[in-house]
Amino acid sequence: MIFNLDYSRVEIAVVGWDGARRKGEQSDRGWILCLKTSTILGIMYFLYSCLMFLFVLGYFPLYFIKLRLIRKQPLHLRERMGLSLVTQSKKTKSFWIHAVSVGEVLSLQGLVKRLKYTYPEWNIYLSTLTHSGYRLAKEKMASVDRILFVPLDFKWIVRRFFKLLDPNVFILAESEFWPNLLREAQRHTQAVLLVNGRISQGSCRRYQSVRSLMRKILRNVNLFQVQTEADRERLIAIGGNPDQIEVTGNLKTEVELPELNGEDRARLKKSLGLPASQKVIIAGSTHRGEELPLLEAFVQARKQQTDRCLILAPRHLERVREVEKLAVDLDLKVTRRTALLEHQTWEVLILDTLGELARLYAVSDIAFIGGSLIPWGGQNLLEPAFYGKPIYFGPYMDNFTHLAEMFVNKGAALVIHNETELLNMYLMLDEARLQVMGRTARDTLLSLQGATPKALEAIKSLMQA
Repeated sequence: MIFNLDYSRVEIAVVGWDGARRKGEQSDRGWILCLKTSTILGIMYFLYSCLMFLFVLGYFPLYFIKLRLIRKQPLHLRERMGLSLVTQSKKTKSFWIHAVSVGEVLSLQGLVKRLKYTYPEWNIYLSTLTHSGYRLAKEKMASVDRILFVPLDFKWIVRRFFKLLDPNVFILAESEFWPNLLREAQRHTQAVLLVNGRISQGSCRRYQSVRSLMRKILRNVNLFQVQTEADRERLIAIGGNPDQIEVTGNLKTEVELPELNGEDRARLKKSLGLPASQKVIIAGSTHRGEELPLLEAFVQARKQQTDRCLILAPRHLERVREVEKLAVDLDLKVTRRTALLEHQTWEVLILDTLGELARLYAVSDIAFIGGSLIPWGGQNLLEPAFYGKPIYFGPYMDNFTHLAEMFVNKGAALVIHNETELLNMYLMLDEARLQVMGRTARDTLLSLQGATPKALEAIKSLMQA
């Protein structure tokens, strides 16, 4: 297959008619090599676009049913095709920042605020891939001038976005390597920057199978700022230029949450209908296959300790009814956050709201990180760390390996391997140790901060180049 061919020996340099390297046949050879490279690259992008078209064509019926018929949400096709965009003033400079979903949007809050403070006259456009990311950006990103959906990755659509938005700098978060988006970004902007870069082991293996294509795609990025040395090594393994990759830390450590004092936390706990003495366990961003063992262990714990309650926050809100039924089948007193009445008592609260989980960690006694009891890869553990909470997660934290290992090694987190350890989490057998874990979690988080100033400095440097 053409995507697997190795074109590393094909010369990329453009040789002009009167270039310094024009020496008889060498000049002709240079032009032939450039022509071959251009042709090969064009074919690769053409084949990718064909595959993308087939994927969209095949996926659209499912997407329509799931989003429009089941969730009753708009498709936003006009927005994704750029048909609702209007031409921006050429006199106003701008940044275009792309974040995939909720986690990436939250991680960019600090950077967006710093950009707006540093460049108050510049417009900031933020694009997201998912509806949940779009909604959260609308709620959290007040300093952004326009929030939009990322374009479908077809050349003519992407080019329309760049012509109408006319950004000076394009910034993408983590690992969104859309080929046409990056290619047009390099053509139409002054610089392309990847911030908070992260490449998981699984993604690295998949990208390596098309390394020749990835090498071409990654050349469209001027600078990569990645979270860890392991991310840097994986990025190099899939074709990234080592000279363009910096290890700067994790933007998600720059957590933007309100500092809540004792009175604030007491009021928040009271608003949930909980007495001050109630022990609260929050299981955040859980996935299918995790809620049942979490609930079963909770039932066993309550037979020994009745002053326990559980807040369950499914990662995907469309699963709220399914999770609620699991709790009801175990004869637990359960309610949803949106249905909670004043003075109502409950044993399990299903969090069916968006963007509230992070703040609720402030009233928890223990935080469990979802996506880790099953081979999903875990979720963000930094929000409970911000509020100084002891952290638990299962053995599958592949998407946050560096952070998970650091928190465990520092004594800020514990790994759950079996039902007994899950039960002991609820029982809180050593509360003194839990308090130490919470303080260590907070200290560990603070020690990791500093990625936002580095990203801002990189943007300034790229704009001056």
